[in-house]
Amino acid sequence: MSGFNKTKRPVGDPTVICYSPIQLTTNGAWQGDNPSHYAVPVFIMQTILVVVVTRLLFFILKPLRQPRVVSEIIGGILLGPSVLGRSKWFARVFFPQRGVMVLETMANLGLLFFLFMVGVEMDLAVVKRTGKKAMIIAVFGMIAPFVIGSSVALLVATDKLSTSFLLFLGTAVSVTAFPVLARILAELKLLNTELGRIAMASALINDMCAWVVLAIAIALSEKDTATLATFGVILSSVIFVLVCIFIVRPAIFWVIQNTPEGENVDDVYVGLILTGVMVCGFITDGIGTHCIFGAFVYGLVIPNGALGATLIEKLEDFVSGLLLPLFFAISGLRTDITLLAKQENNHWGYLLLIVVLACAAKVGVTLLVALYYRMPYHEGLALGLLMNTKGLIEMIILNVGQEQKVLDSTSFSVMVLVAVATTSIVTPTIMTIYKPARRLLPYKRRTIQRSKQDSELRIVTCVHTPRNVPPILSLLEATHPTKRSPIHAYVLHLLELTGRASAMLIAHNTRKSSGAAVNQTQAQSNHIINALENYEQHAGGVSVMPLTAISPYSSMHEDICQLAEDKRVAFIILPFHKQQTVDGGMEVTNPAYRTINQNVLANAPCSVGILVDRGLGSSTRAAASHQIAVLFFGGPDDREALSYASRMLEHPGTCLTIIRFFPGEESRESTVPPNDDSNDAQRVLTVITDNEKDKQRDDEFINTFRLKTANNEAIAYREEVVNNGEETVAAIRSIDSAHDLYIVGKGQGTSPLTSGITDWSECPELGAIGDLLSSSDFAATVSVLVVQQYVGSGLQDGIGTPDSPAQQNDFYNNIQNISSTTPRNGTQPMSKR
Repeated sequence: MSGFNKTKRPVGDPTVICYSPIQLTTNGAWQGDNPSHYAVPVFIMQTILVVVVTRLLFFILKPLRQPRVVSEIIGGILLGPSVLGRSKWFARVFFPQRGVMVLETMANLGLLFFLFMVGVEMDLAVVKRTGKKAMIIAVFGMIAPFVIGSSVALLVATDKLSTSFLLFLGTAVSVTAFPVLARILAELKLLNTELGRIAMASALINDMCAWVVLAIAIALSEKDTATLATFGVILSSVIFVLVCIFIVRPAIFWVIQNTPEGENVDDVYVGLILTGVMVCGFITDGIGTHCIFGAFVYGLVIPNGALGATLIEKLEDFVSGLLLPLFFAISGLRTDITLLAKQENNHWGYLLLIVVLACAAKVGVTLLVALYYRMPYHEGLALGLLMNTKGLIEMIILNVGQEQKVLDSTSFSVMVLVAVATTSIVTPTIMTIYKPARRLLPYKRRTIQRSKQDSELRIVTCVHTPRNVPPILSLLEATHPTKRSPIHAYVLHLLELTGRASAMLIAHNTRKSSGAAVNQTQAQSNHIINALENYEQHAGGVSVMPLTAISPYSSMHEDICQLAEDKRVAFIILPFHKQQTVDGGMEVTNPAYRTINQNVLANAPCSVGILVDRGLGSSTRAAASHQIAVLFFGGPDDREALSYASRMLEHPGTCLTIIRFFPGEESRESTVPPNDDSNDAQRVLTVITDNEKDKQRDDEFINTFRLKTANNEAIAYREEVVNNGEETVAAIRSIDSAHDLYIVGKGQGTSPLTSGITDWSECPELGAIGDLLSSSDFAATVSVLVVQQYVGSGLQDGIGTPDSPAQQNDFYNNIQNISSTTPRNGTQPMSKR
């Protein structure tokens, strides 16, 4: 017993309940039976009540940004003796003593499988990737509250405290709820930030340490001092962990390796693995640690990947949505706030003081360590609050402590209230003190037009499957990287977050063997890495850095944009969300890919290109020859498209055709404003003025480009005059289909040249012309690169916009060397034709 239970009375109601197995189910109300007198109907009624109350509370607290665990704990307290349970009728009908055993059994079964899912979601490799910063934050963040809480308890206690009580108390006040923290970070969209990655890694380490201490505390709970039995429990637990690592994990690897690539694990094996959860729980319960310890360790040895995702998919809704709330209901039934008012002494006040001091110590120590690593003050404070997230793990510790008769009812109630309070204030406080505005690093070359021809071009290219790799490599090869103008490509393999709790960004070493693949996802990653390594070895002037981003589709664009900003790249290349079919049509591969592209276009810190592949990387295309056409309608996007095409001119096999479209007389007349003084007319005049300025920039850009490349016979230039979208489509269809690649700007706003085209646009993110060229009914087998120029915060950075005079001079100087290229036969010189 703890020193805070001076009466030395046994915990809980000592009444012995006897019931007959025949009372499980009723014969029905028509037979005169009352369903509330039978175990199964009562359990069903209890489950309905718990789920309805917790879901209703979650709906009410959702505007306050409260995690679901808070509503579940509060729901349990409301149903317990603190509120509704004070009514004898309510307690007798809904939670009779004869029905508690079934409820506790199902609640513990749900807890068993939930802890298994927590173990599956944990990725221990994330600790290695975050470095020692997360390790130090986790260790000091656990030691400080543990020591302070235990020390203050020793000072204020009137009775001698047991070692097991101090261990339970110290663990409860120092633990961080990893599952709850993961969901809070996801809701705040902080999973992919540096703060989120450190918090997740630190919480994972903290949880692992807490489980070790909890196992020791359970072993010591029977007897206050270490005995032979205690050492036997600890030794048996260590042996169990080793068996899981060296026997169970290899066996599961064997199952994965014997599953054909692209197919799901056989249901027989899935059933055996899920049965293993109960087997491990039974073993550790027999050892003397607790059944949940076995389920958690068993979940940790499940390899990440398709198998983990399959297991979680089968368990998630049933366990988290139906069985786990029963555990919180049991906790609520054990929580009696009225005991605090009945206490004749202030022991519960001392306990509250201990918990508050321990939480403050956790925040303070985490803040100090963060400041030591030169993290901003508000980030350190936010990290300290995040590490104080309580919830399920603390509730488990408290329930185990009460079951082991280490914590009395008063101590249990106080600790539950503190867990609710500390968790409920985390999200609102974080939103108040930490508002991560996206920091734009002050680098100049956010566009290709701004980048110098003889300097390194940094590109982020994204791939979803190995099929995206050949066209990307063909595009890089056509860009002609050399020692004088090298390319540094960051190839990002995008994977959906499944079967784990935290998103991550993994950098691969192409010179280090990745080993045998254990699932289809890893096999694809290995295939992509090998292809990139082979290309880098045989190509000159290019360096490739393969990376893997694992995150939800909804936030995947944040990984792409953050990488582009961190690496200061000028161009992001995204694969189109459709692929070409055998009959030449275009079919959707995954609708989520389109959402990613749209989000990147809206949030990118540099220029963006979407590559529509129609055989650009196939073997039928000769790598030594590239027939490229730029469709120039005007505007910053088209100037960026031509800037990218100009980098390809140094390739000895590149032939570039520039087709500039001009509006005819009819289209110009249609844009003349009416002769009145209305505000609408003023707005039209303003738009026309802006368009004239943009056209002037286009003229200067094209004229200078033609002047500098006048002697280059690999460049052909022609002009098309069109009056409307119909004539534009006809002119594009008349272009020679011998080209390999169309490069076109996305375009902004509306134009007479594209009028009518946008009415039936299928993919507006490609612009009117890009959507036309990539549509299934466009009779061509030419790949398309749609370019959007970055025009964001150039003025804010104090470095000028891409079309500033200084920038124009940069571009003109970039293409001076192109004119000295040796003329090649088979093309017409750059003249108006």
